[in-house]
Amino acid sequence: MSLRPVSEALQEMLNRLPSAKTTETLTLAEGANRILAEDIYSPINVPSFNNSAMDGYAFRLADLTNFDGLTVAGKAFAGNPFSGELKAGECVRIMTGAMVPAECDVVVMQEEAETQTLTSGQVLVKFCKLPKLGQNIRRVGEDVKQGDLVLAKGSVLNVASLPLLASLGIAQVSVFTRLKVAILSTGDELTSVGHPLEQGKIYDTNRFAVRLMLEKLNCEILDFGILPDDPVIFEQTFNQAQQQADVLITSGGVSVGEADFTKDVLEKLGEIGFWKIAMKPGKPFAFGKLQHAWFFGLPGNPVSALVTFYQLVQPALAKLAGVNAQRIANLTQNLTAMSEMPLKKAAGRQDYQRGFYYVNEQGEIAVRPVGTQGSHLFSAFYESNCFIVLETERGNVNAGETVTIQPFNHLLS
Repeated sequence: MSLRPVSEALQEMLNRLPSAKTTETLTLAEGANRILAEDIYSPINVPSFNNSAMDGYAFRLADLTNFDGLTVAGKAFAGNPFSGELKAGECVRIMTGAMVPAECDVVVMQEEAETQTLTSGQVLVKFCKLPKLGQNIRRVGEDVKQGDLVLAKGSVLNVASLPLLASLGIAQVSVFTRLKVAILSTGDELTSVGHPLEQGKIYDTNRFAVRLMLEKLNCEILDFGILPDDPVIFEQTFNQAQQQADVLITSGGVSVGEADFTKDVLEKLGEIGFWKIAMKPGKPFAFGKLQHAWFFGLPGNPVSALVTFYQLVQPALAKLAGVNAQRIANLTQNLTAMSEMPLKKAAGRQDYQRGFYYVNEQGEIAVRPVGTQGSHLFSAFYESNCFIVLETERGNVNAGETVTIQPFNHLLS
C-alpha cells in the first residue's frame, strides 16, 4: 500500500475535524492566548478626538498670512484641554496627546518655533517655516473607525490584540473553551524523566516535549504517564482518557512490532483514519477517532514524534480549538534558501531535515544542516532554527542548490 502524502494527510484531518463550539466569557486579563469566539467591531473611534502628535503650538494656518506672529492664548494638556475661545492671531501651547481645539487645523512642533515675551506679559510665537495644513494632528478614527472589524472570530488573543481591545474600552471577551488533551507514552523500555535509568531503559523525552508544546498551545493537559506493553492496560487507559479529554495523543506503539498494540485498541474502540505517512522522519503516524475523542499516534523516535506533532498535530489542534483557517495556514511559512552543503535524500518521502538559516554576505538566505539527521538523535534541534523541507520525489541536493526552508514558529523557537 502506497504511503499517504503529507499534504493529503493534513487536508484529510482538517476536513474531518470540527471547529470548537463551546464558549465562555472572560475578562481581558484572563483572555491571554485564548481563541476569540466572536467577531469584534469597534464601539468607538480611535482616537476619539483630534489630538496633537507633538509638543508645540496649535493654531489656524490662515492666521500666519495675517499676522507676523501669534500670541499664546492658553495651554492644552493630555486629559486637560484648552477651554477658552481662540481669537484671530492666537495660538495654543499644546502637549502630545492633548485635544486640538476645534478652531485649529495645524500643530507646529516647539523645535520649529521661536518665542518672545512681550512687555504686556504675553508670549509671541513665530515659526521658522510655513507648515502644511493638518500637520501633526492625529485625526478622529485615524487608527480605528467606529464599526470597523478589529478582530475576527478565531483570532488568538495575545500581547498585540488584547491592548487593542483595551483601547476600545472592551472589558470582556467570548472565547472558546480550552481543549482537553490526554497524553501518554507506550513501551516497557521507557523511564520517566527524574527517575533512575535502569539497564536497557531510555528516558521518555517524547511525552515531555509534547507537554511543553501543548502548554504553548494553551491546552488543558491530562498526563496518563507511561503504559507498559500490555493490551489490557492499553484498552483500559484509552477508555479512561477518551472519557476525560477531547483529544488523545500517544507516543510509540504505532509501528509494526510485536508489542505495538495501539492499532488493535484503536480499531476496537473507534476507527483508524490513516496509519502511515510519506514523510521522513515520521512515517508511522496515526490519525483516528475514538468514541469520545480524536486520536493522534506519534512515532516512538524522539525526532519523529516532534516533527509529526509540529507538521500535523499542531494545525489539527488549532482547528479543534477554534482558530480560523487563515491563521492555521500561517502556522508554518516557507522560504527559499541556498543550501551551503550537500544534503542526502532518497526519493519517496517528504524529508524534514533540521537546519540553521541566515542571511549571507551576498544578502541571500542560506541554510546548512545541523548535526546528524537520524530520527532518534534529538540534540540537533537545539542549534536549529528551521526545517529544510525536501520534496517527495527529490533526491540528493548539491551545495548551491535552492531548497525550501520552514523557520520554526513559537513552538520550537
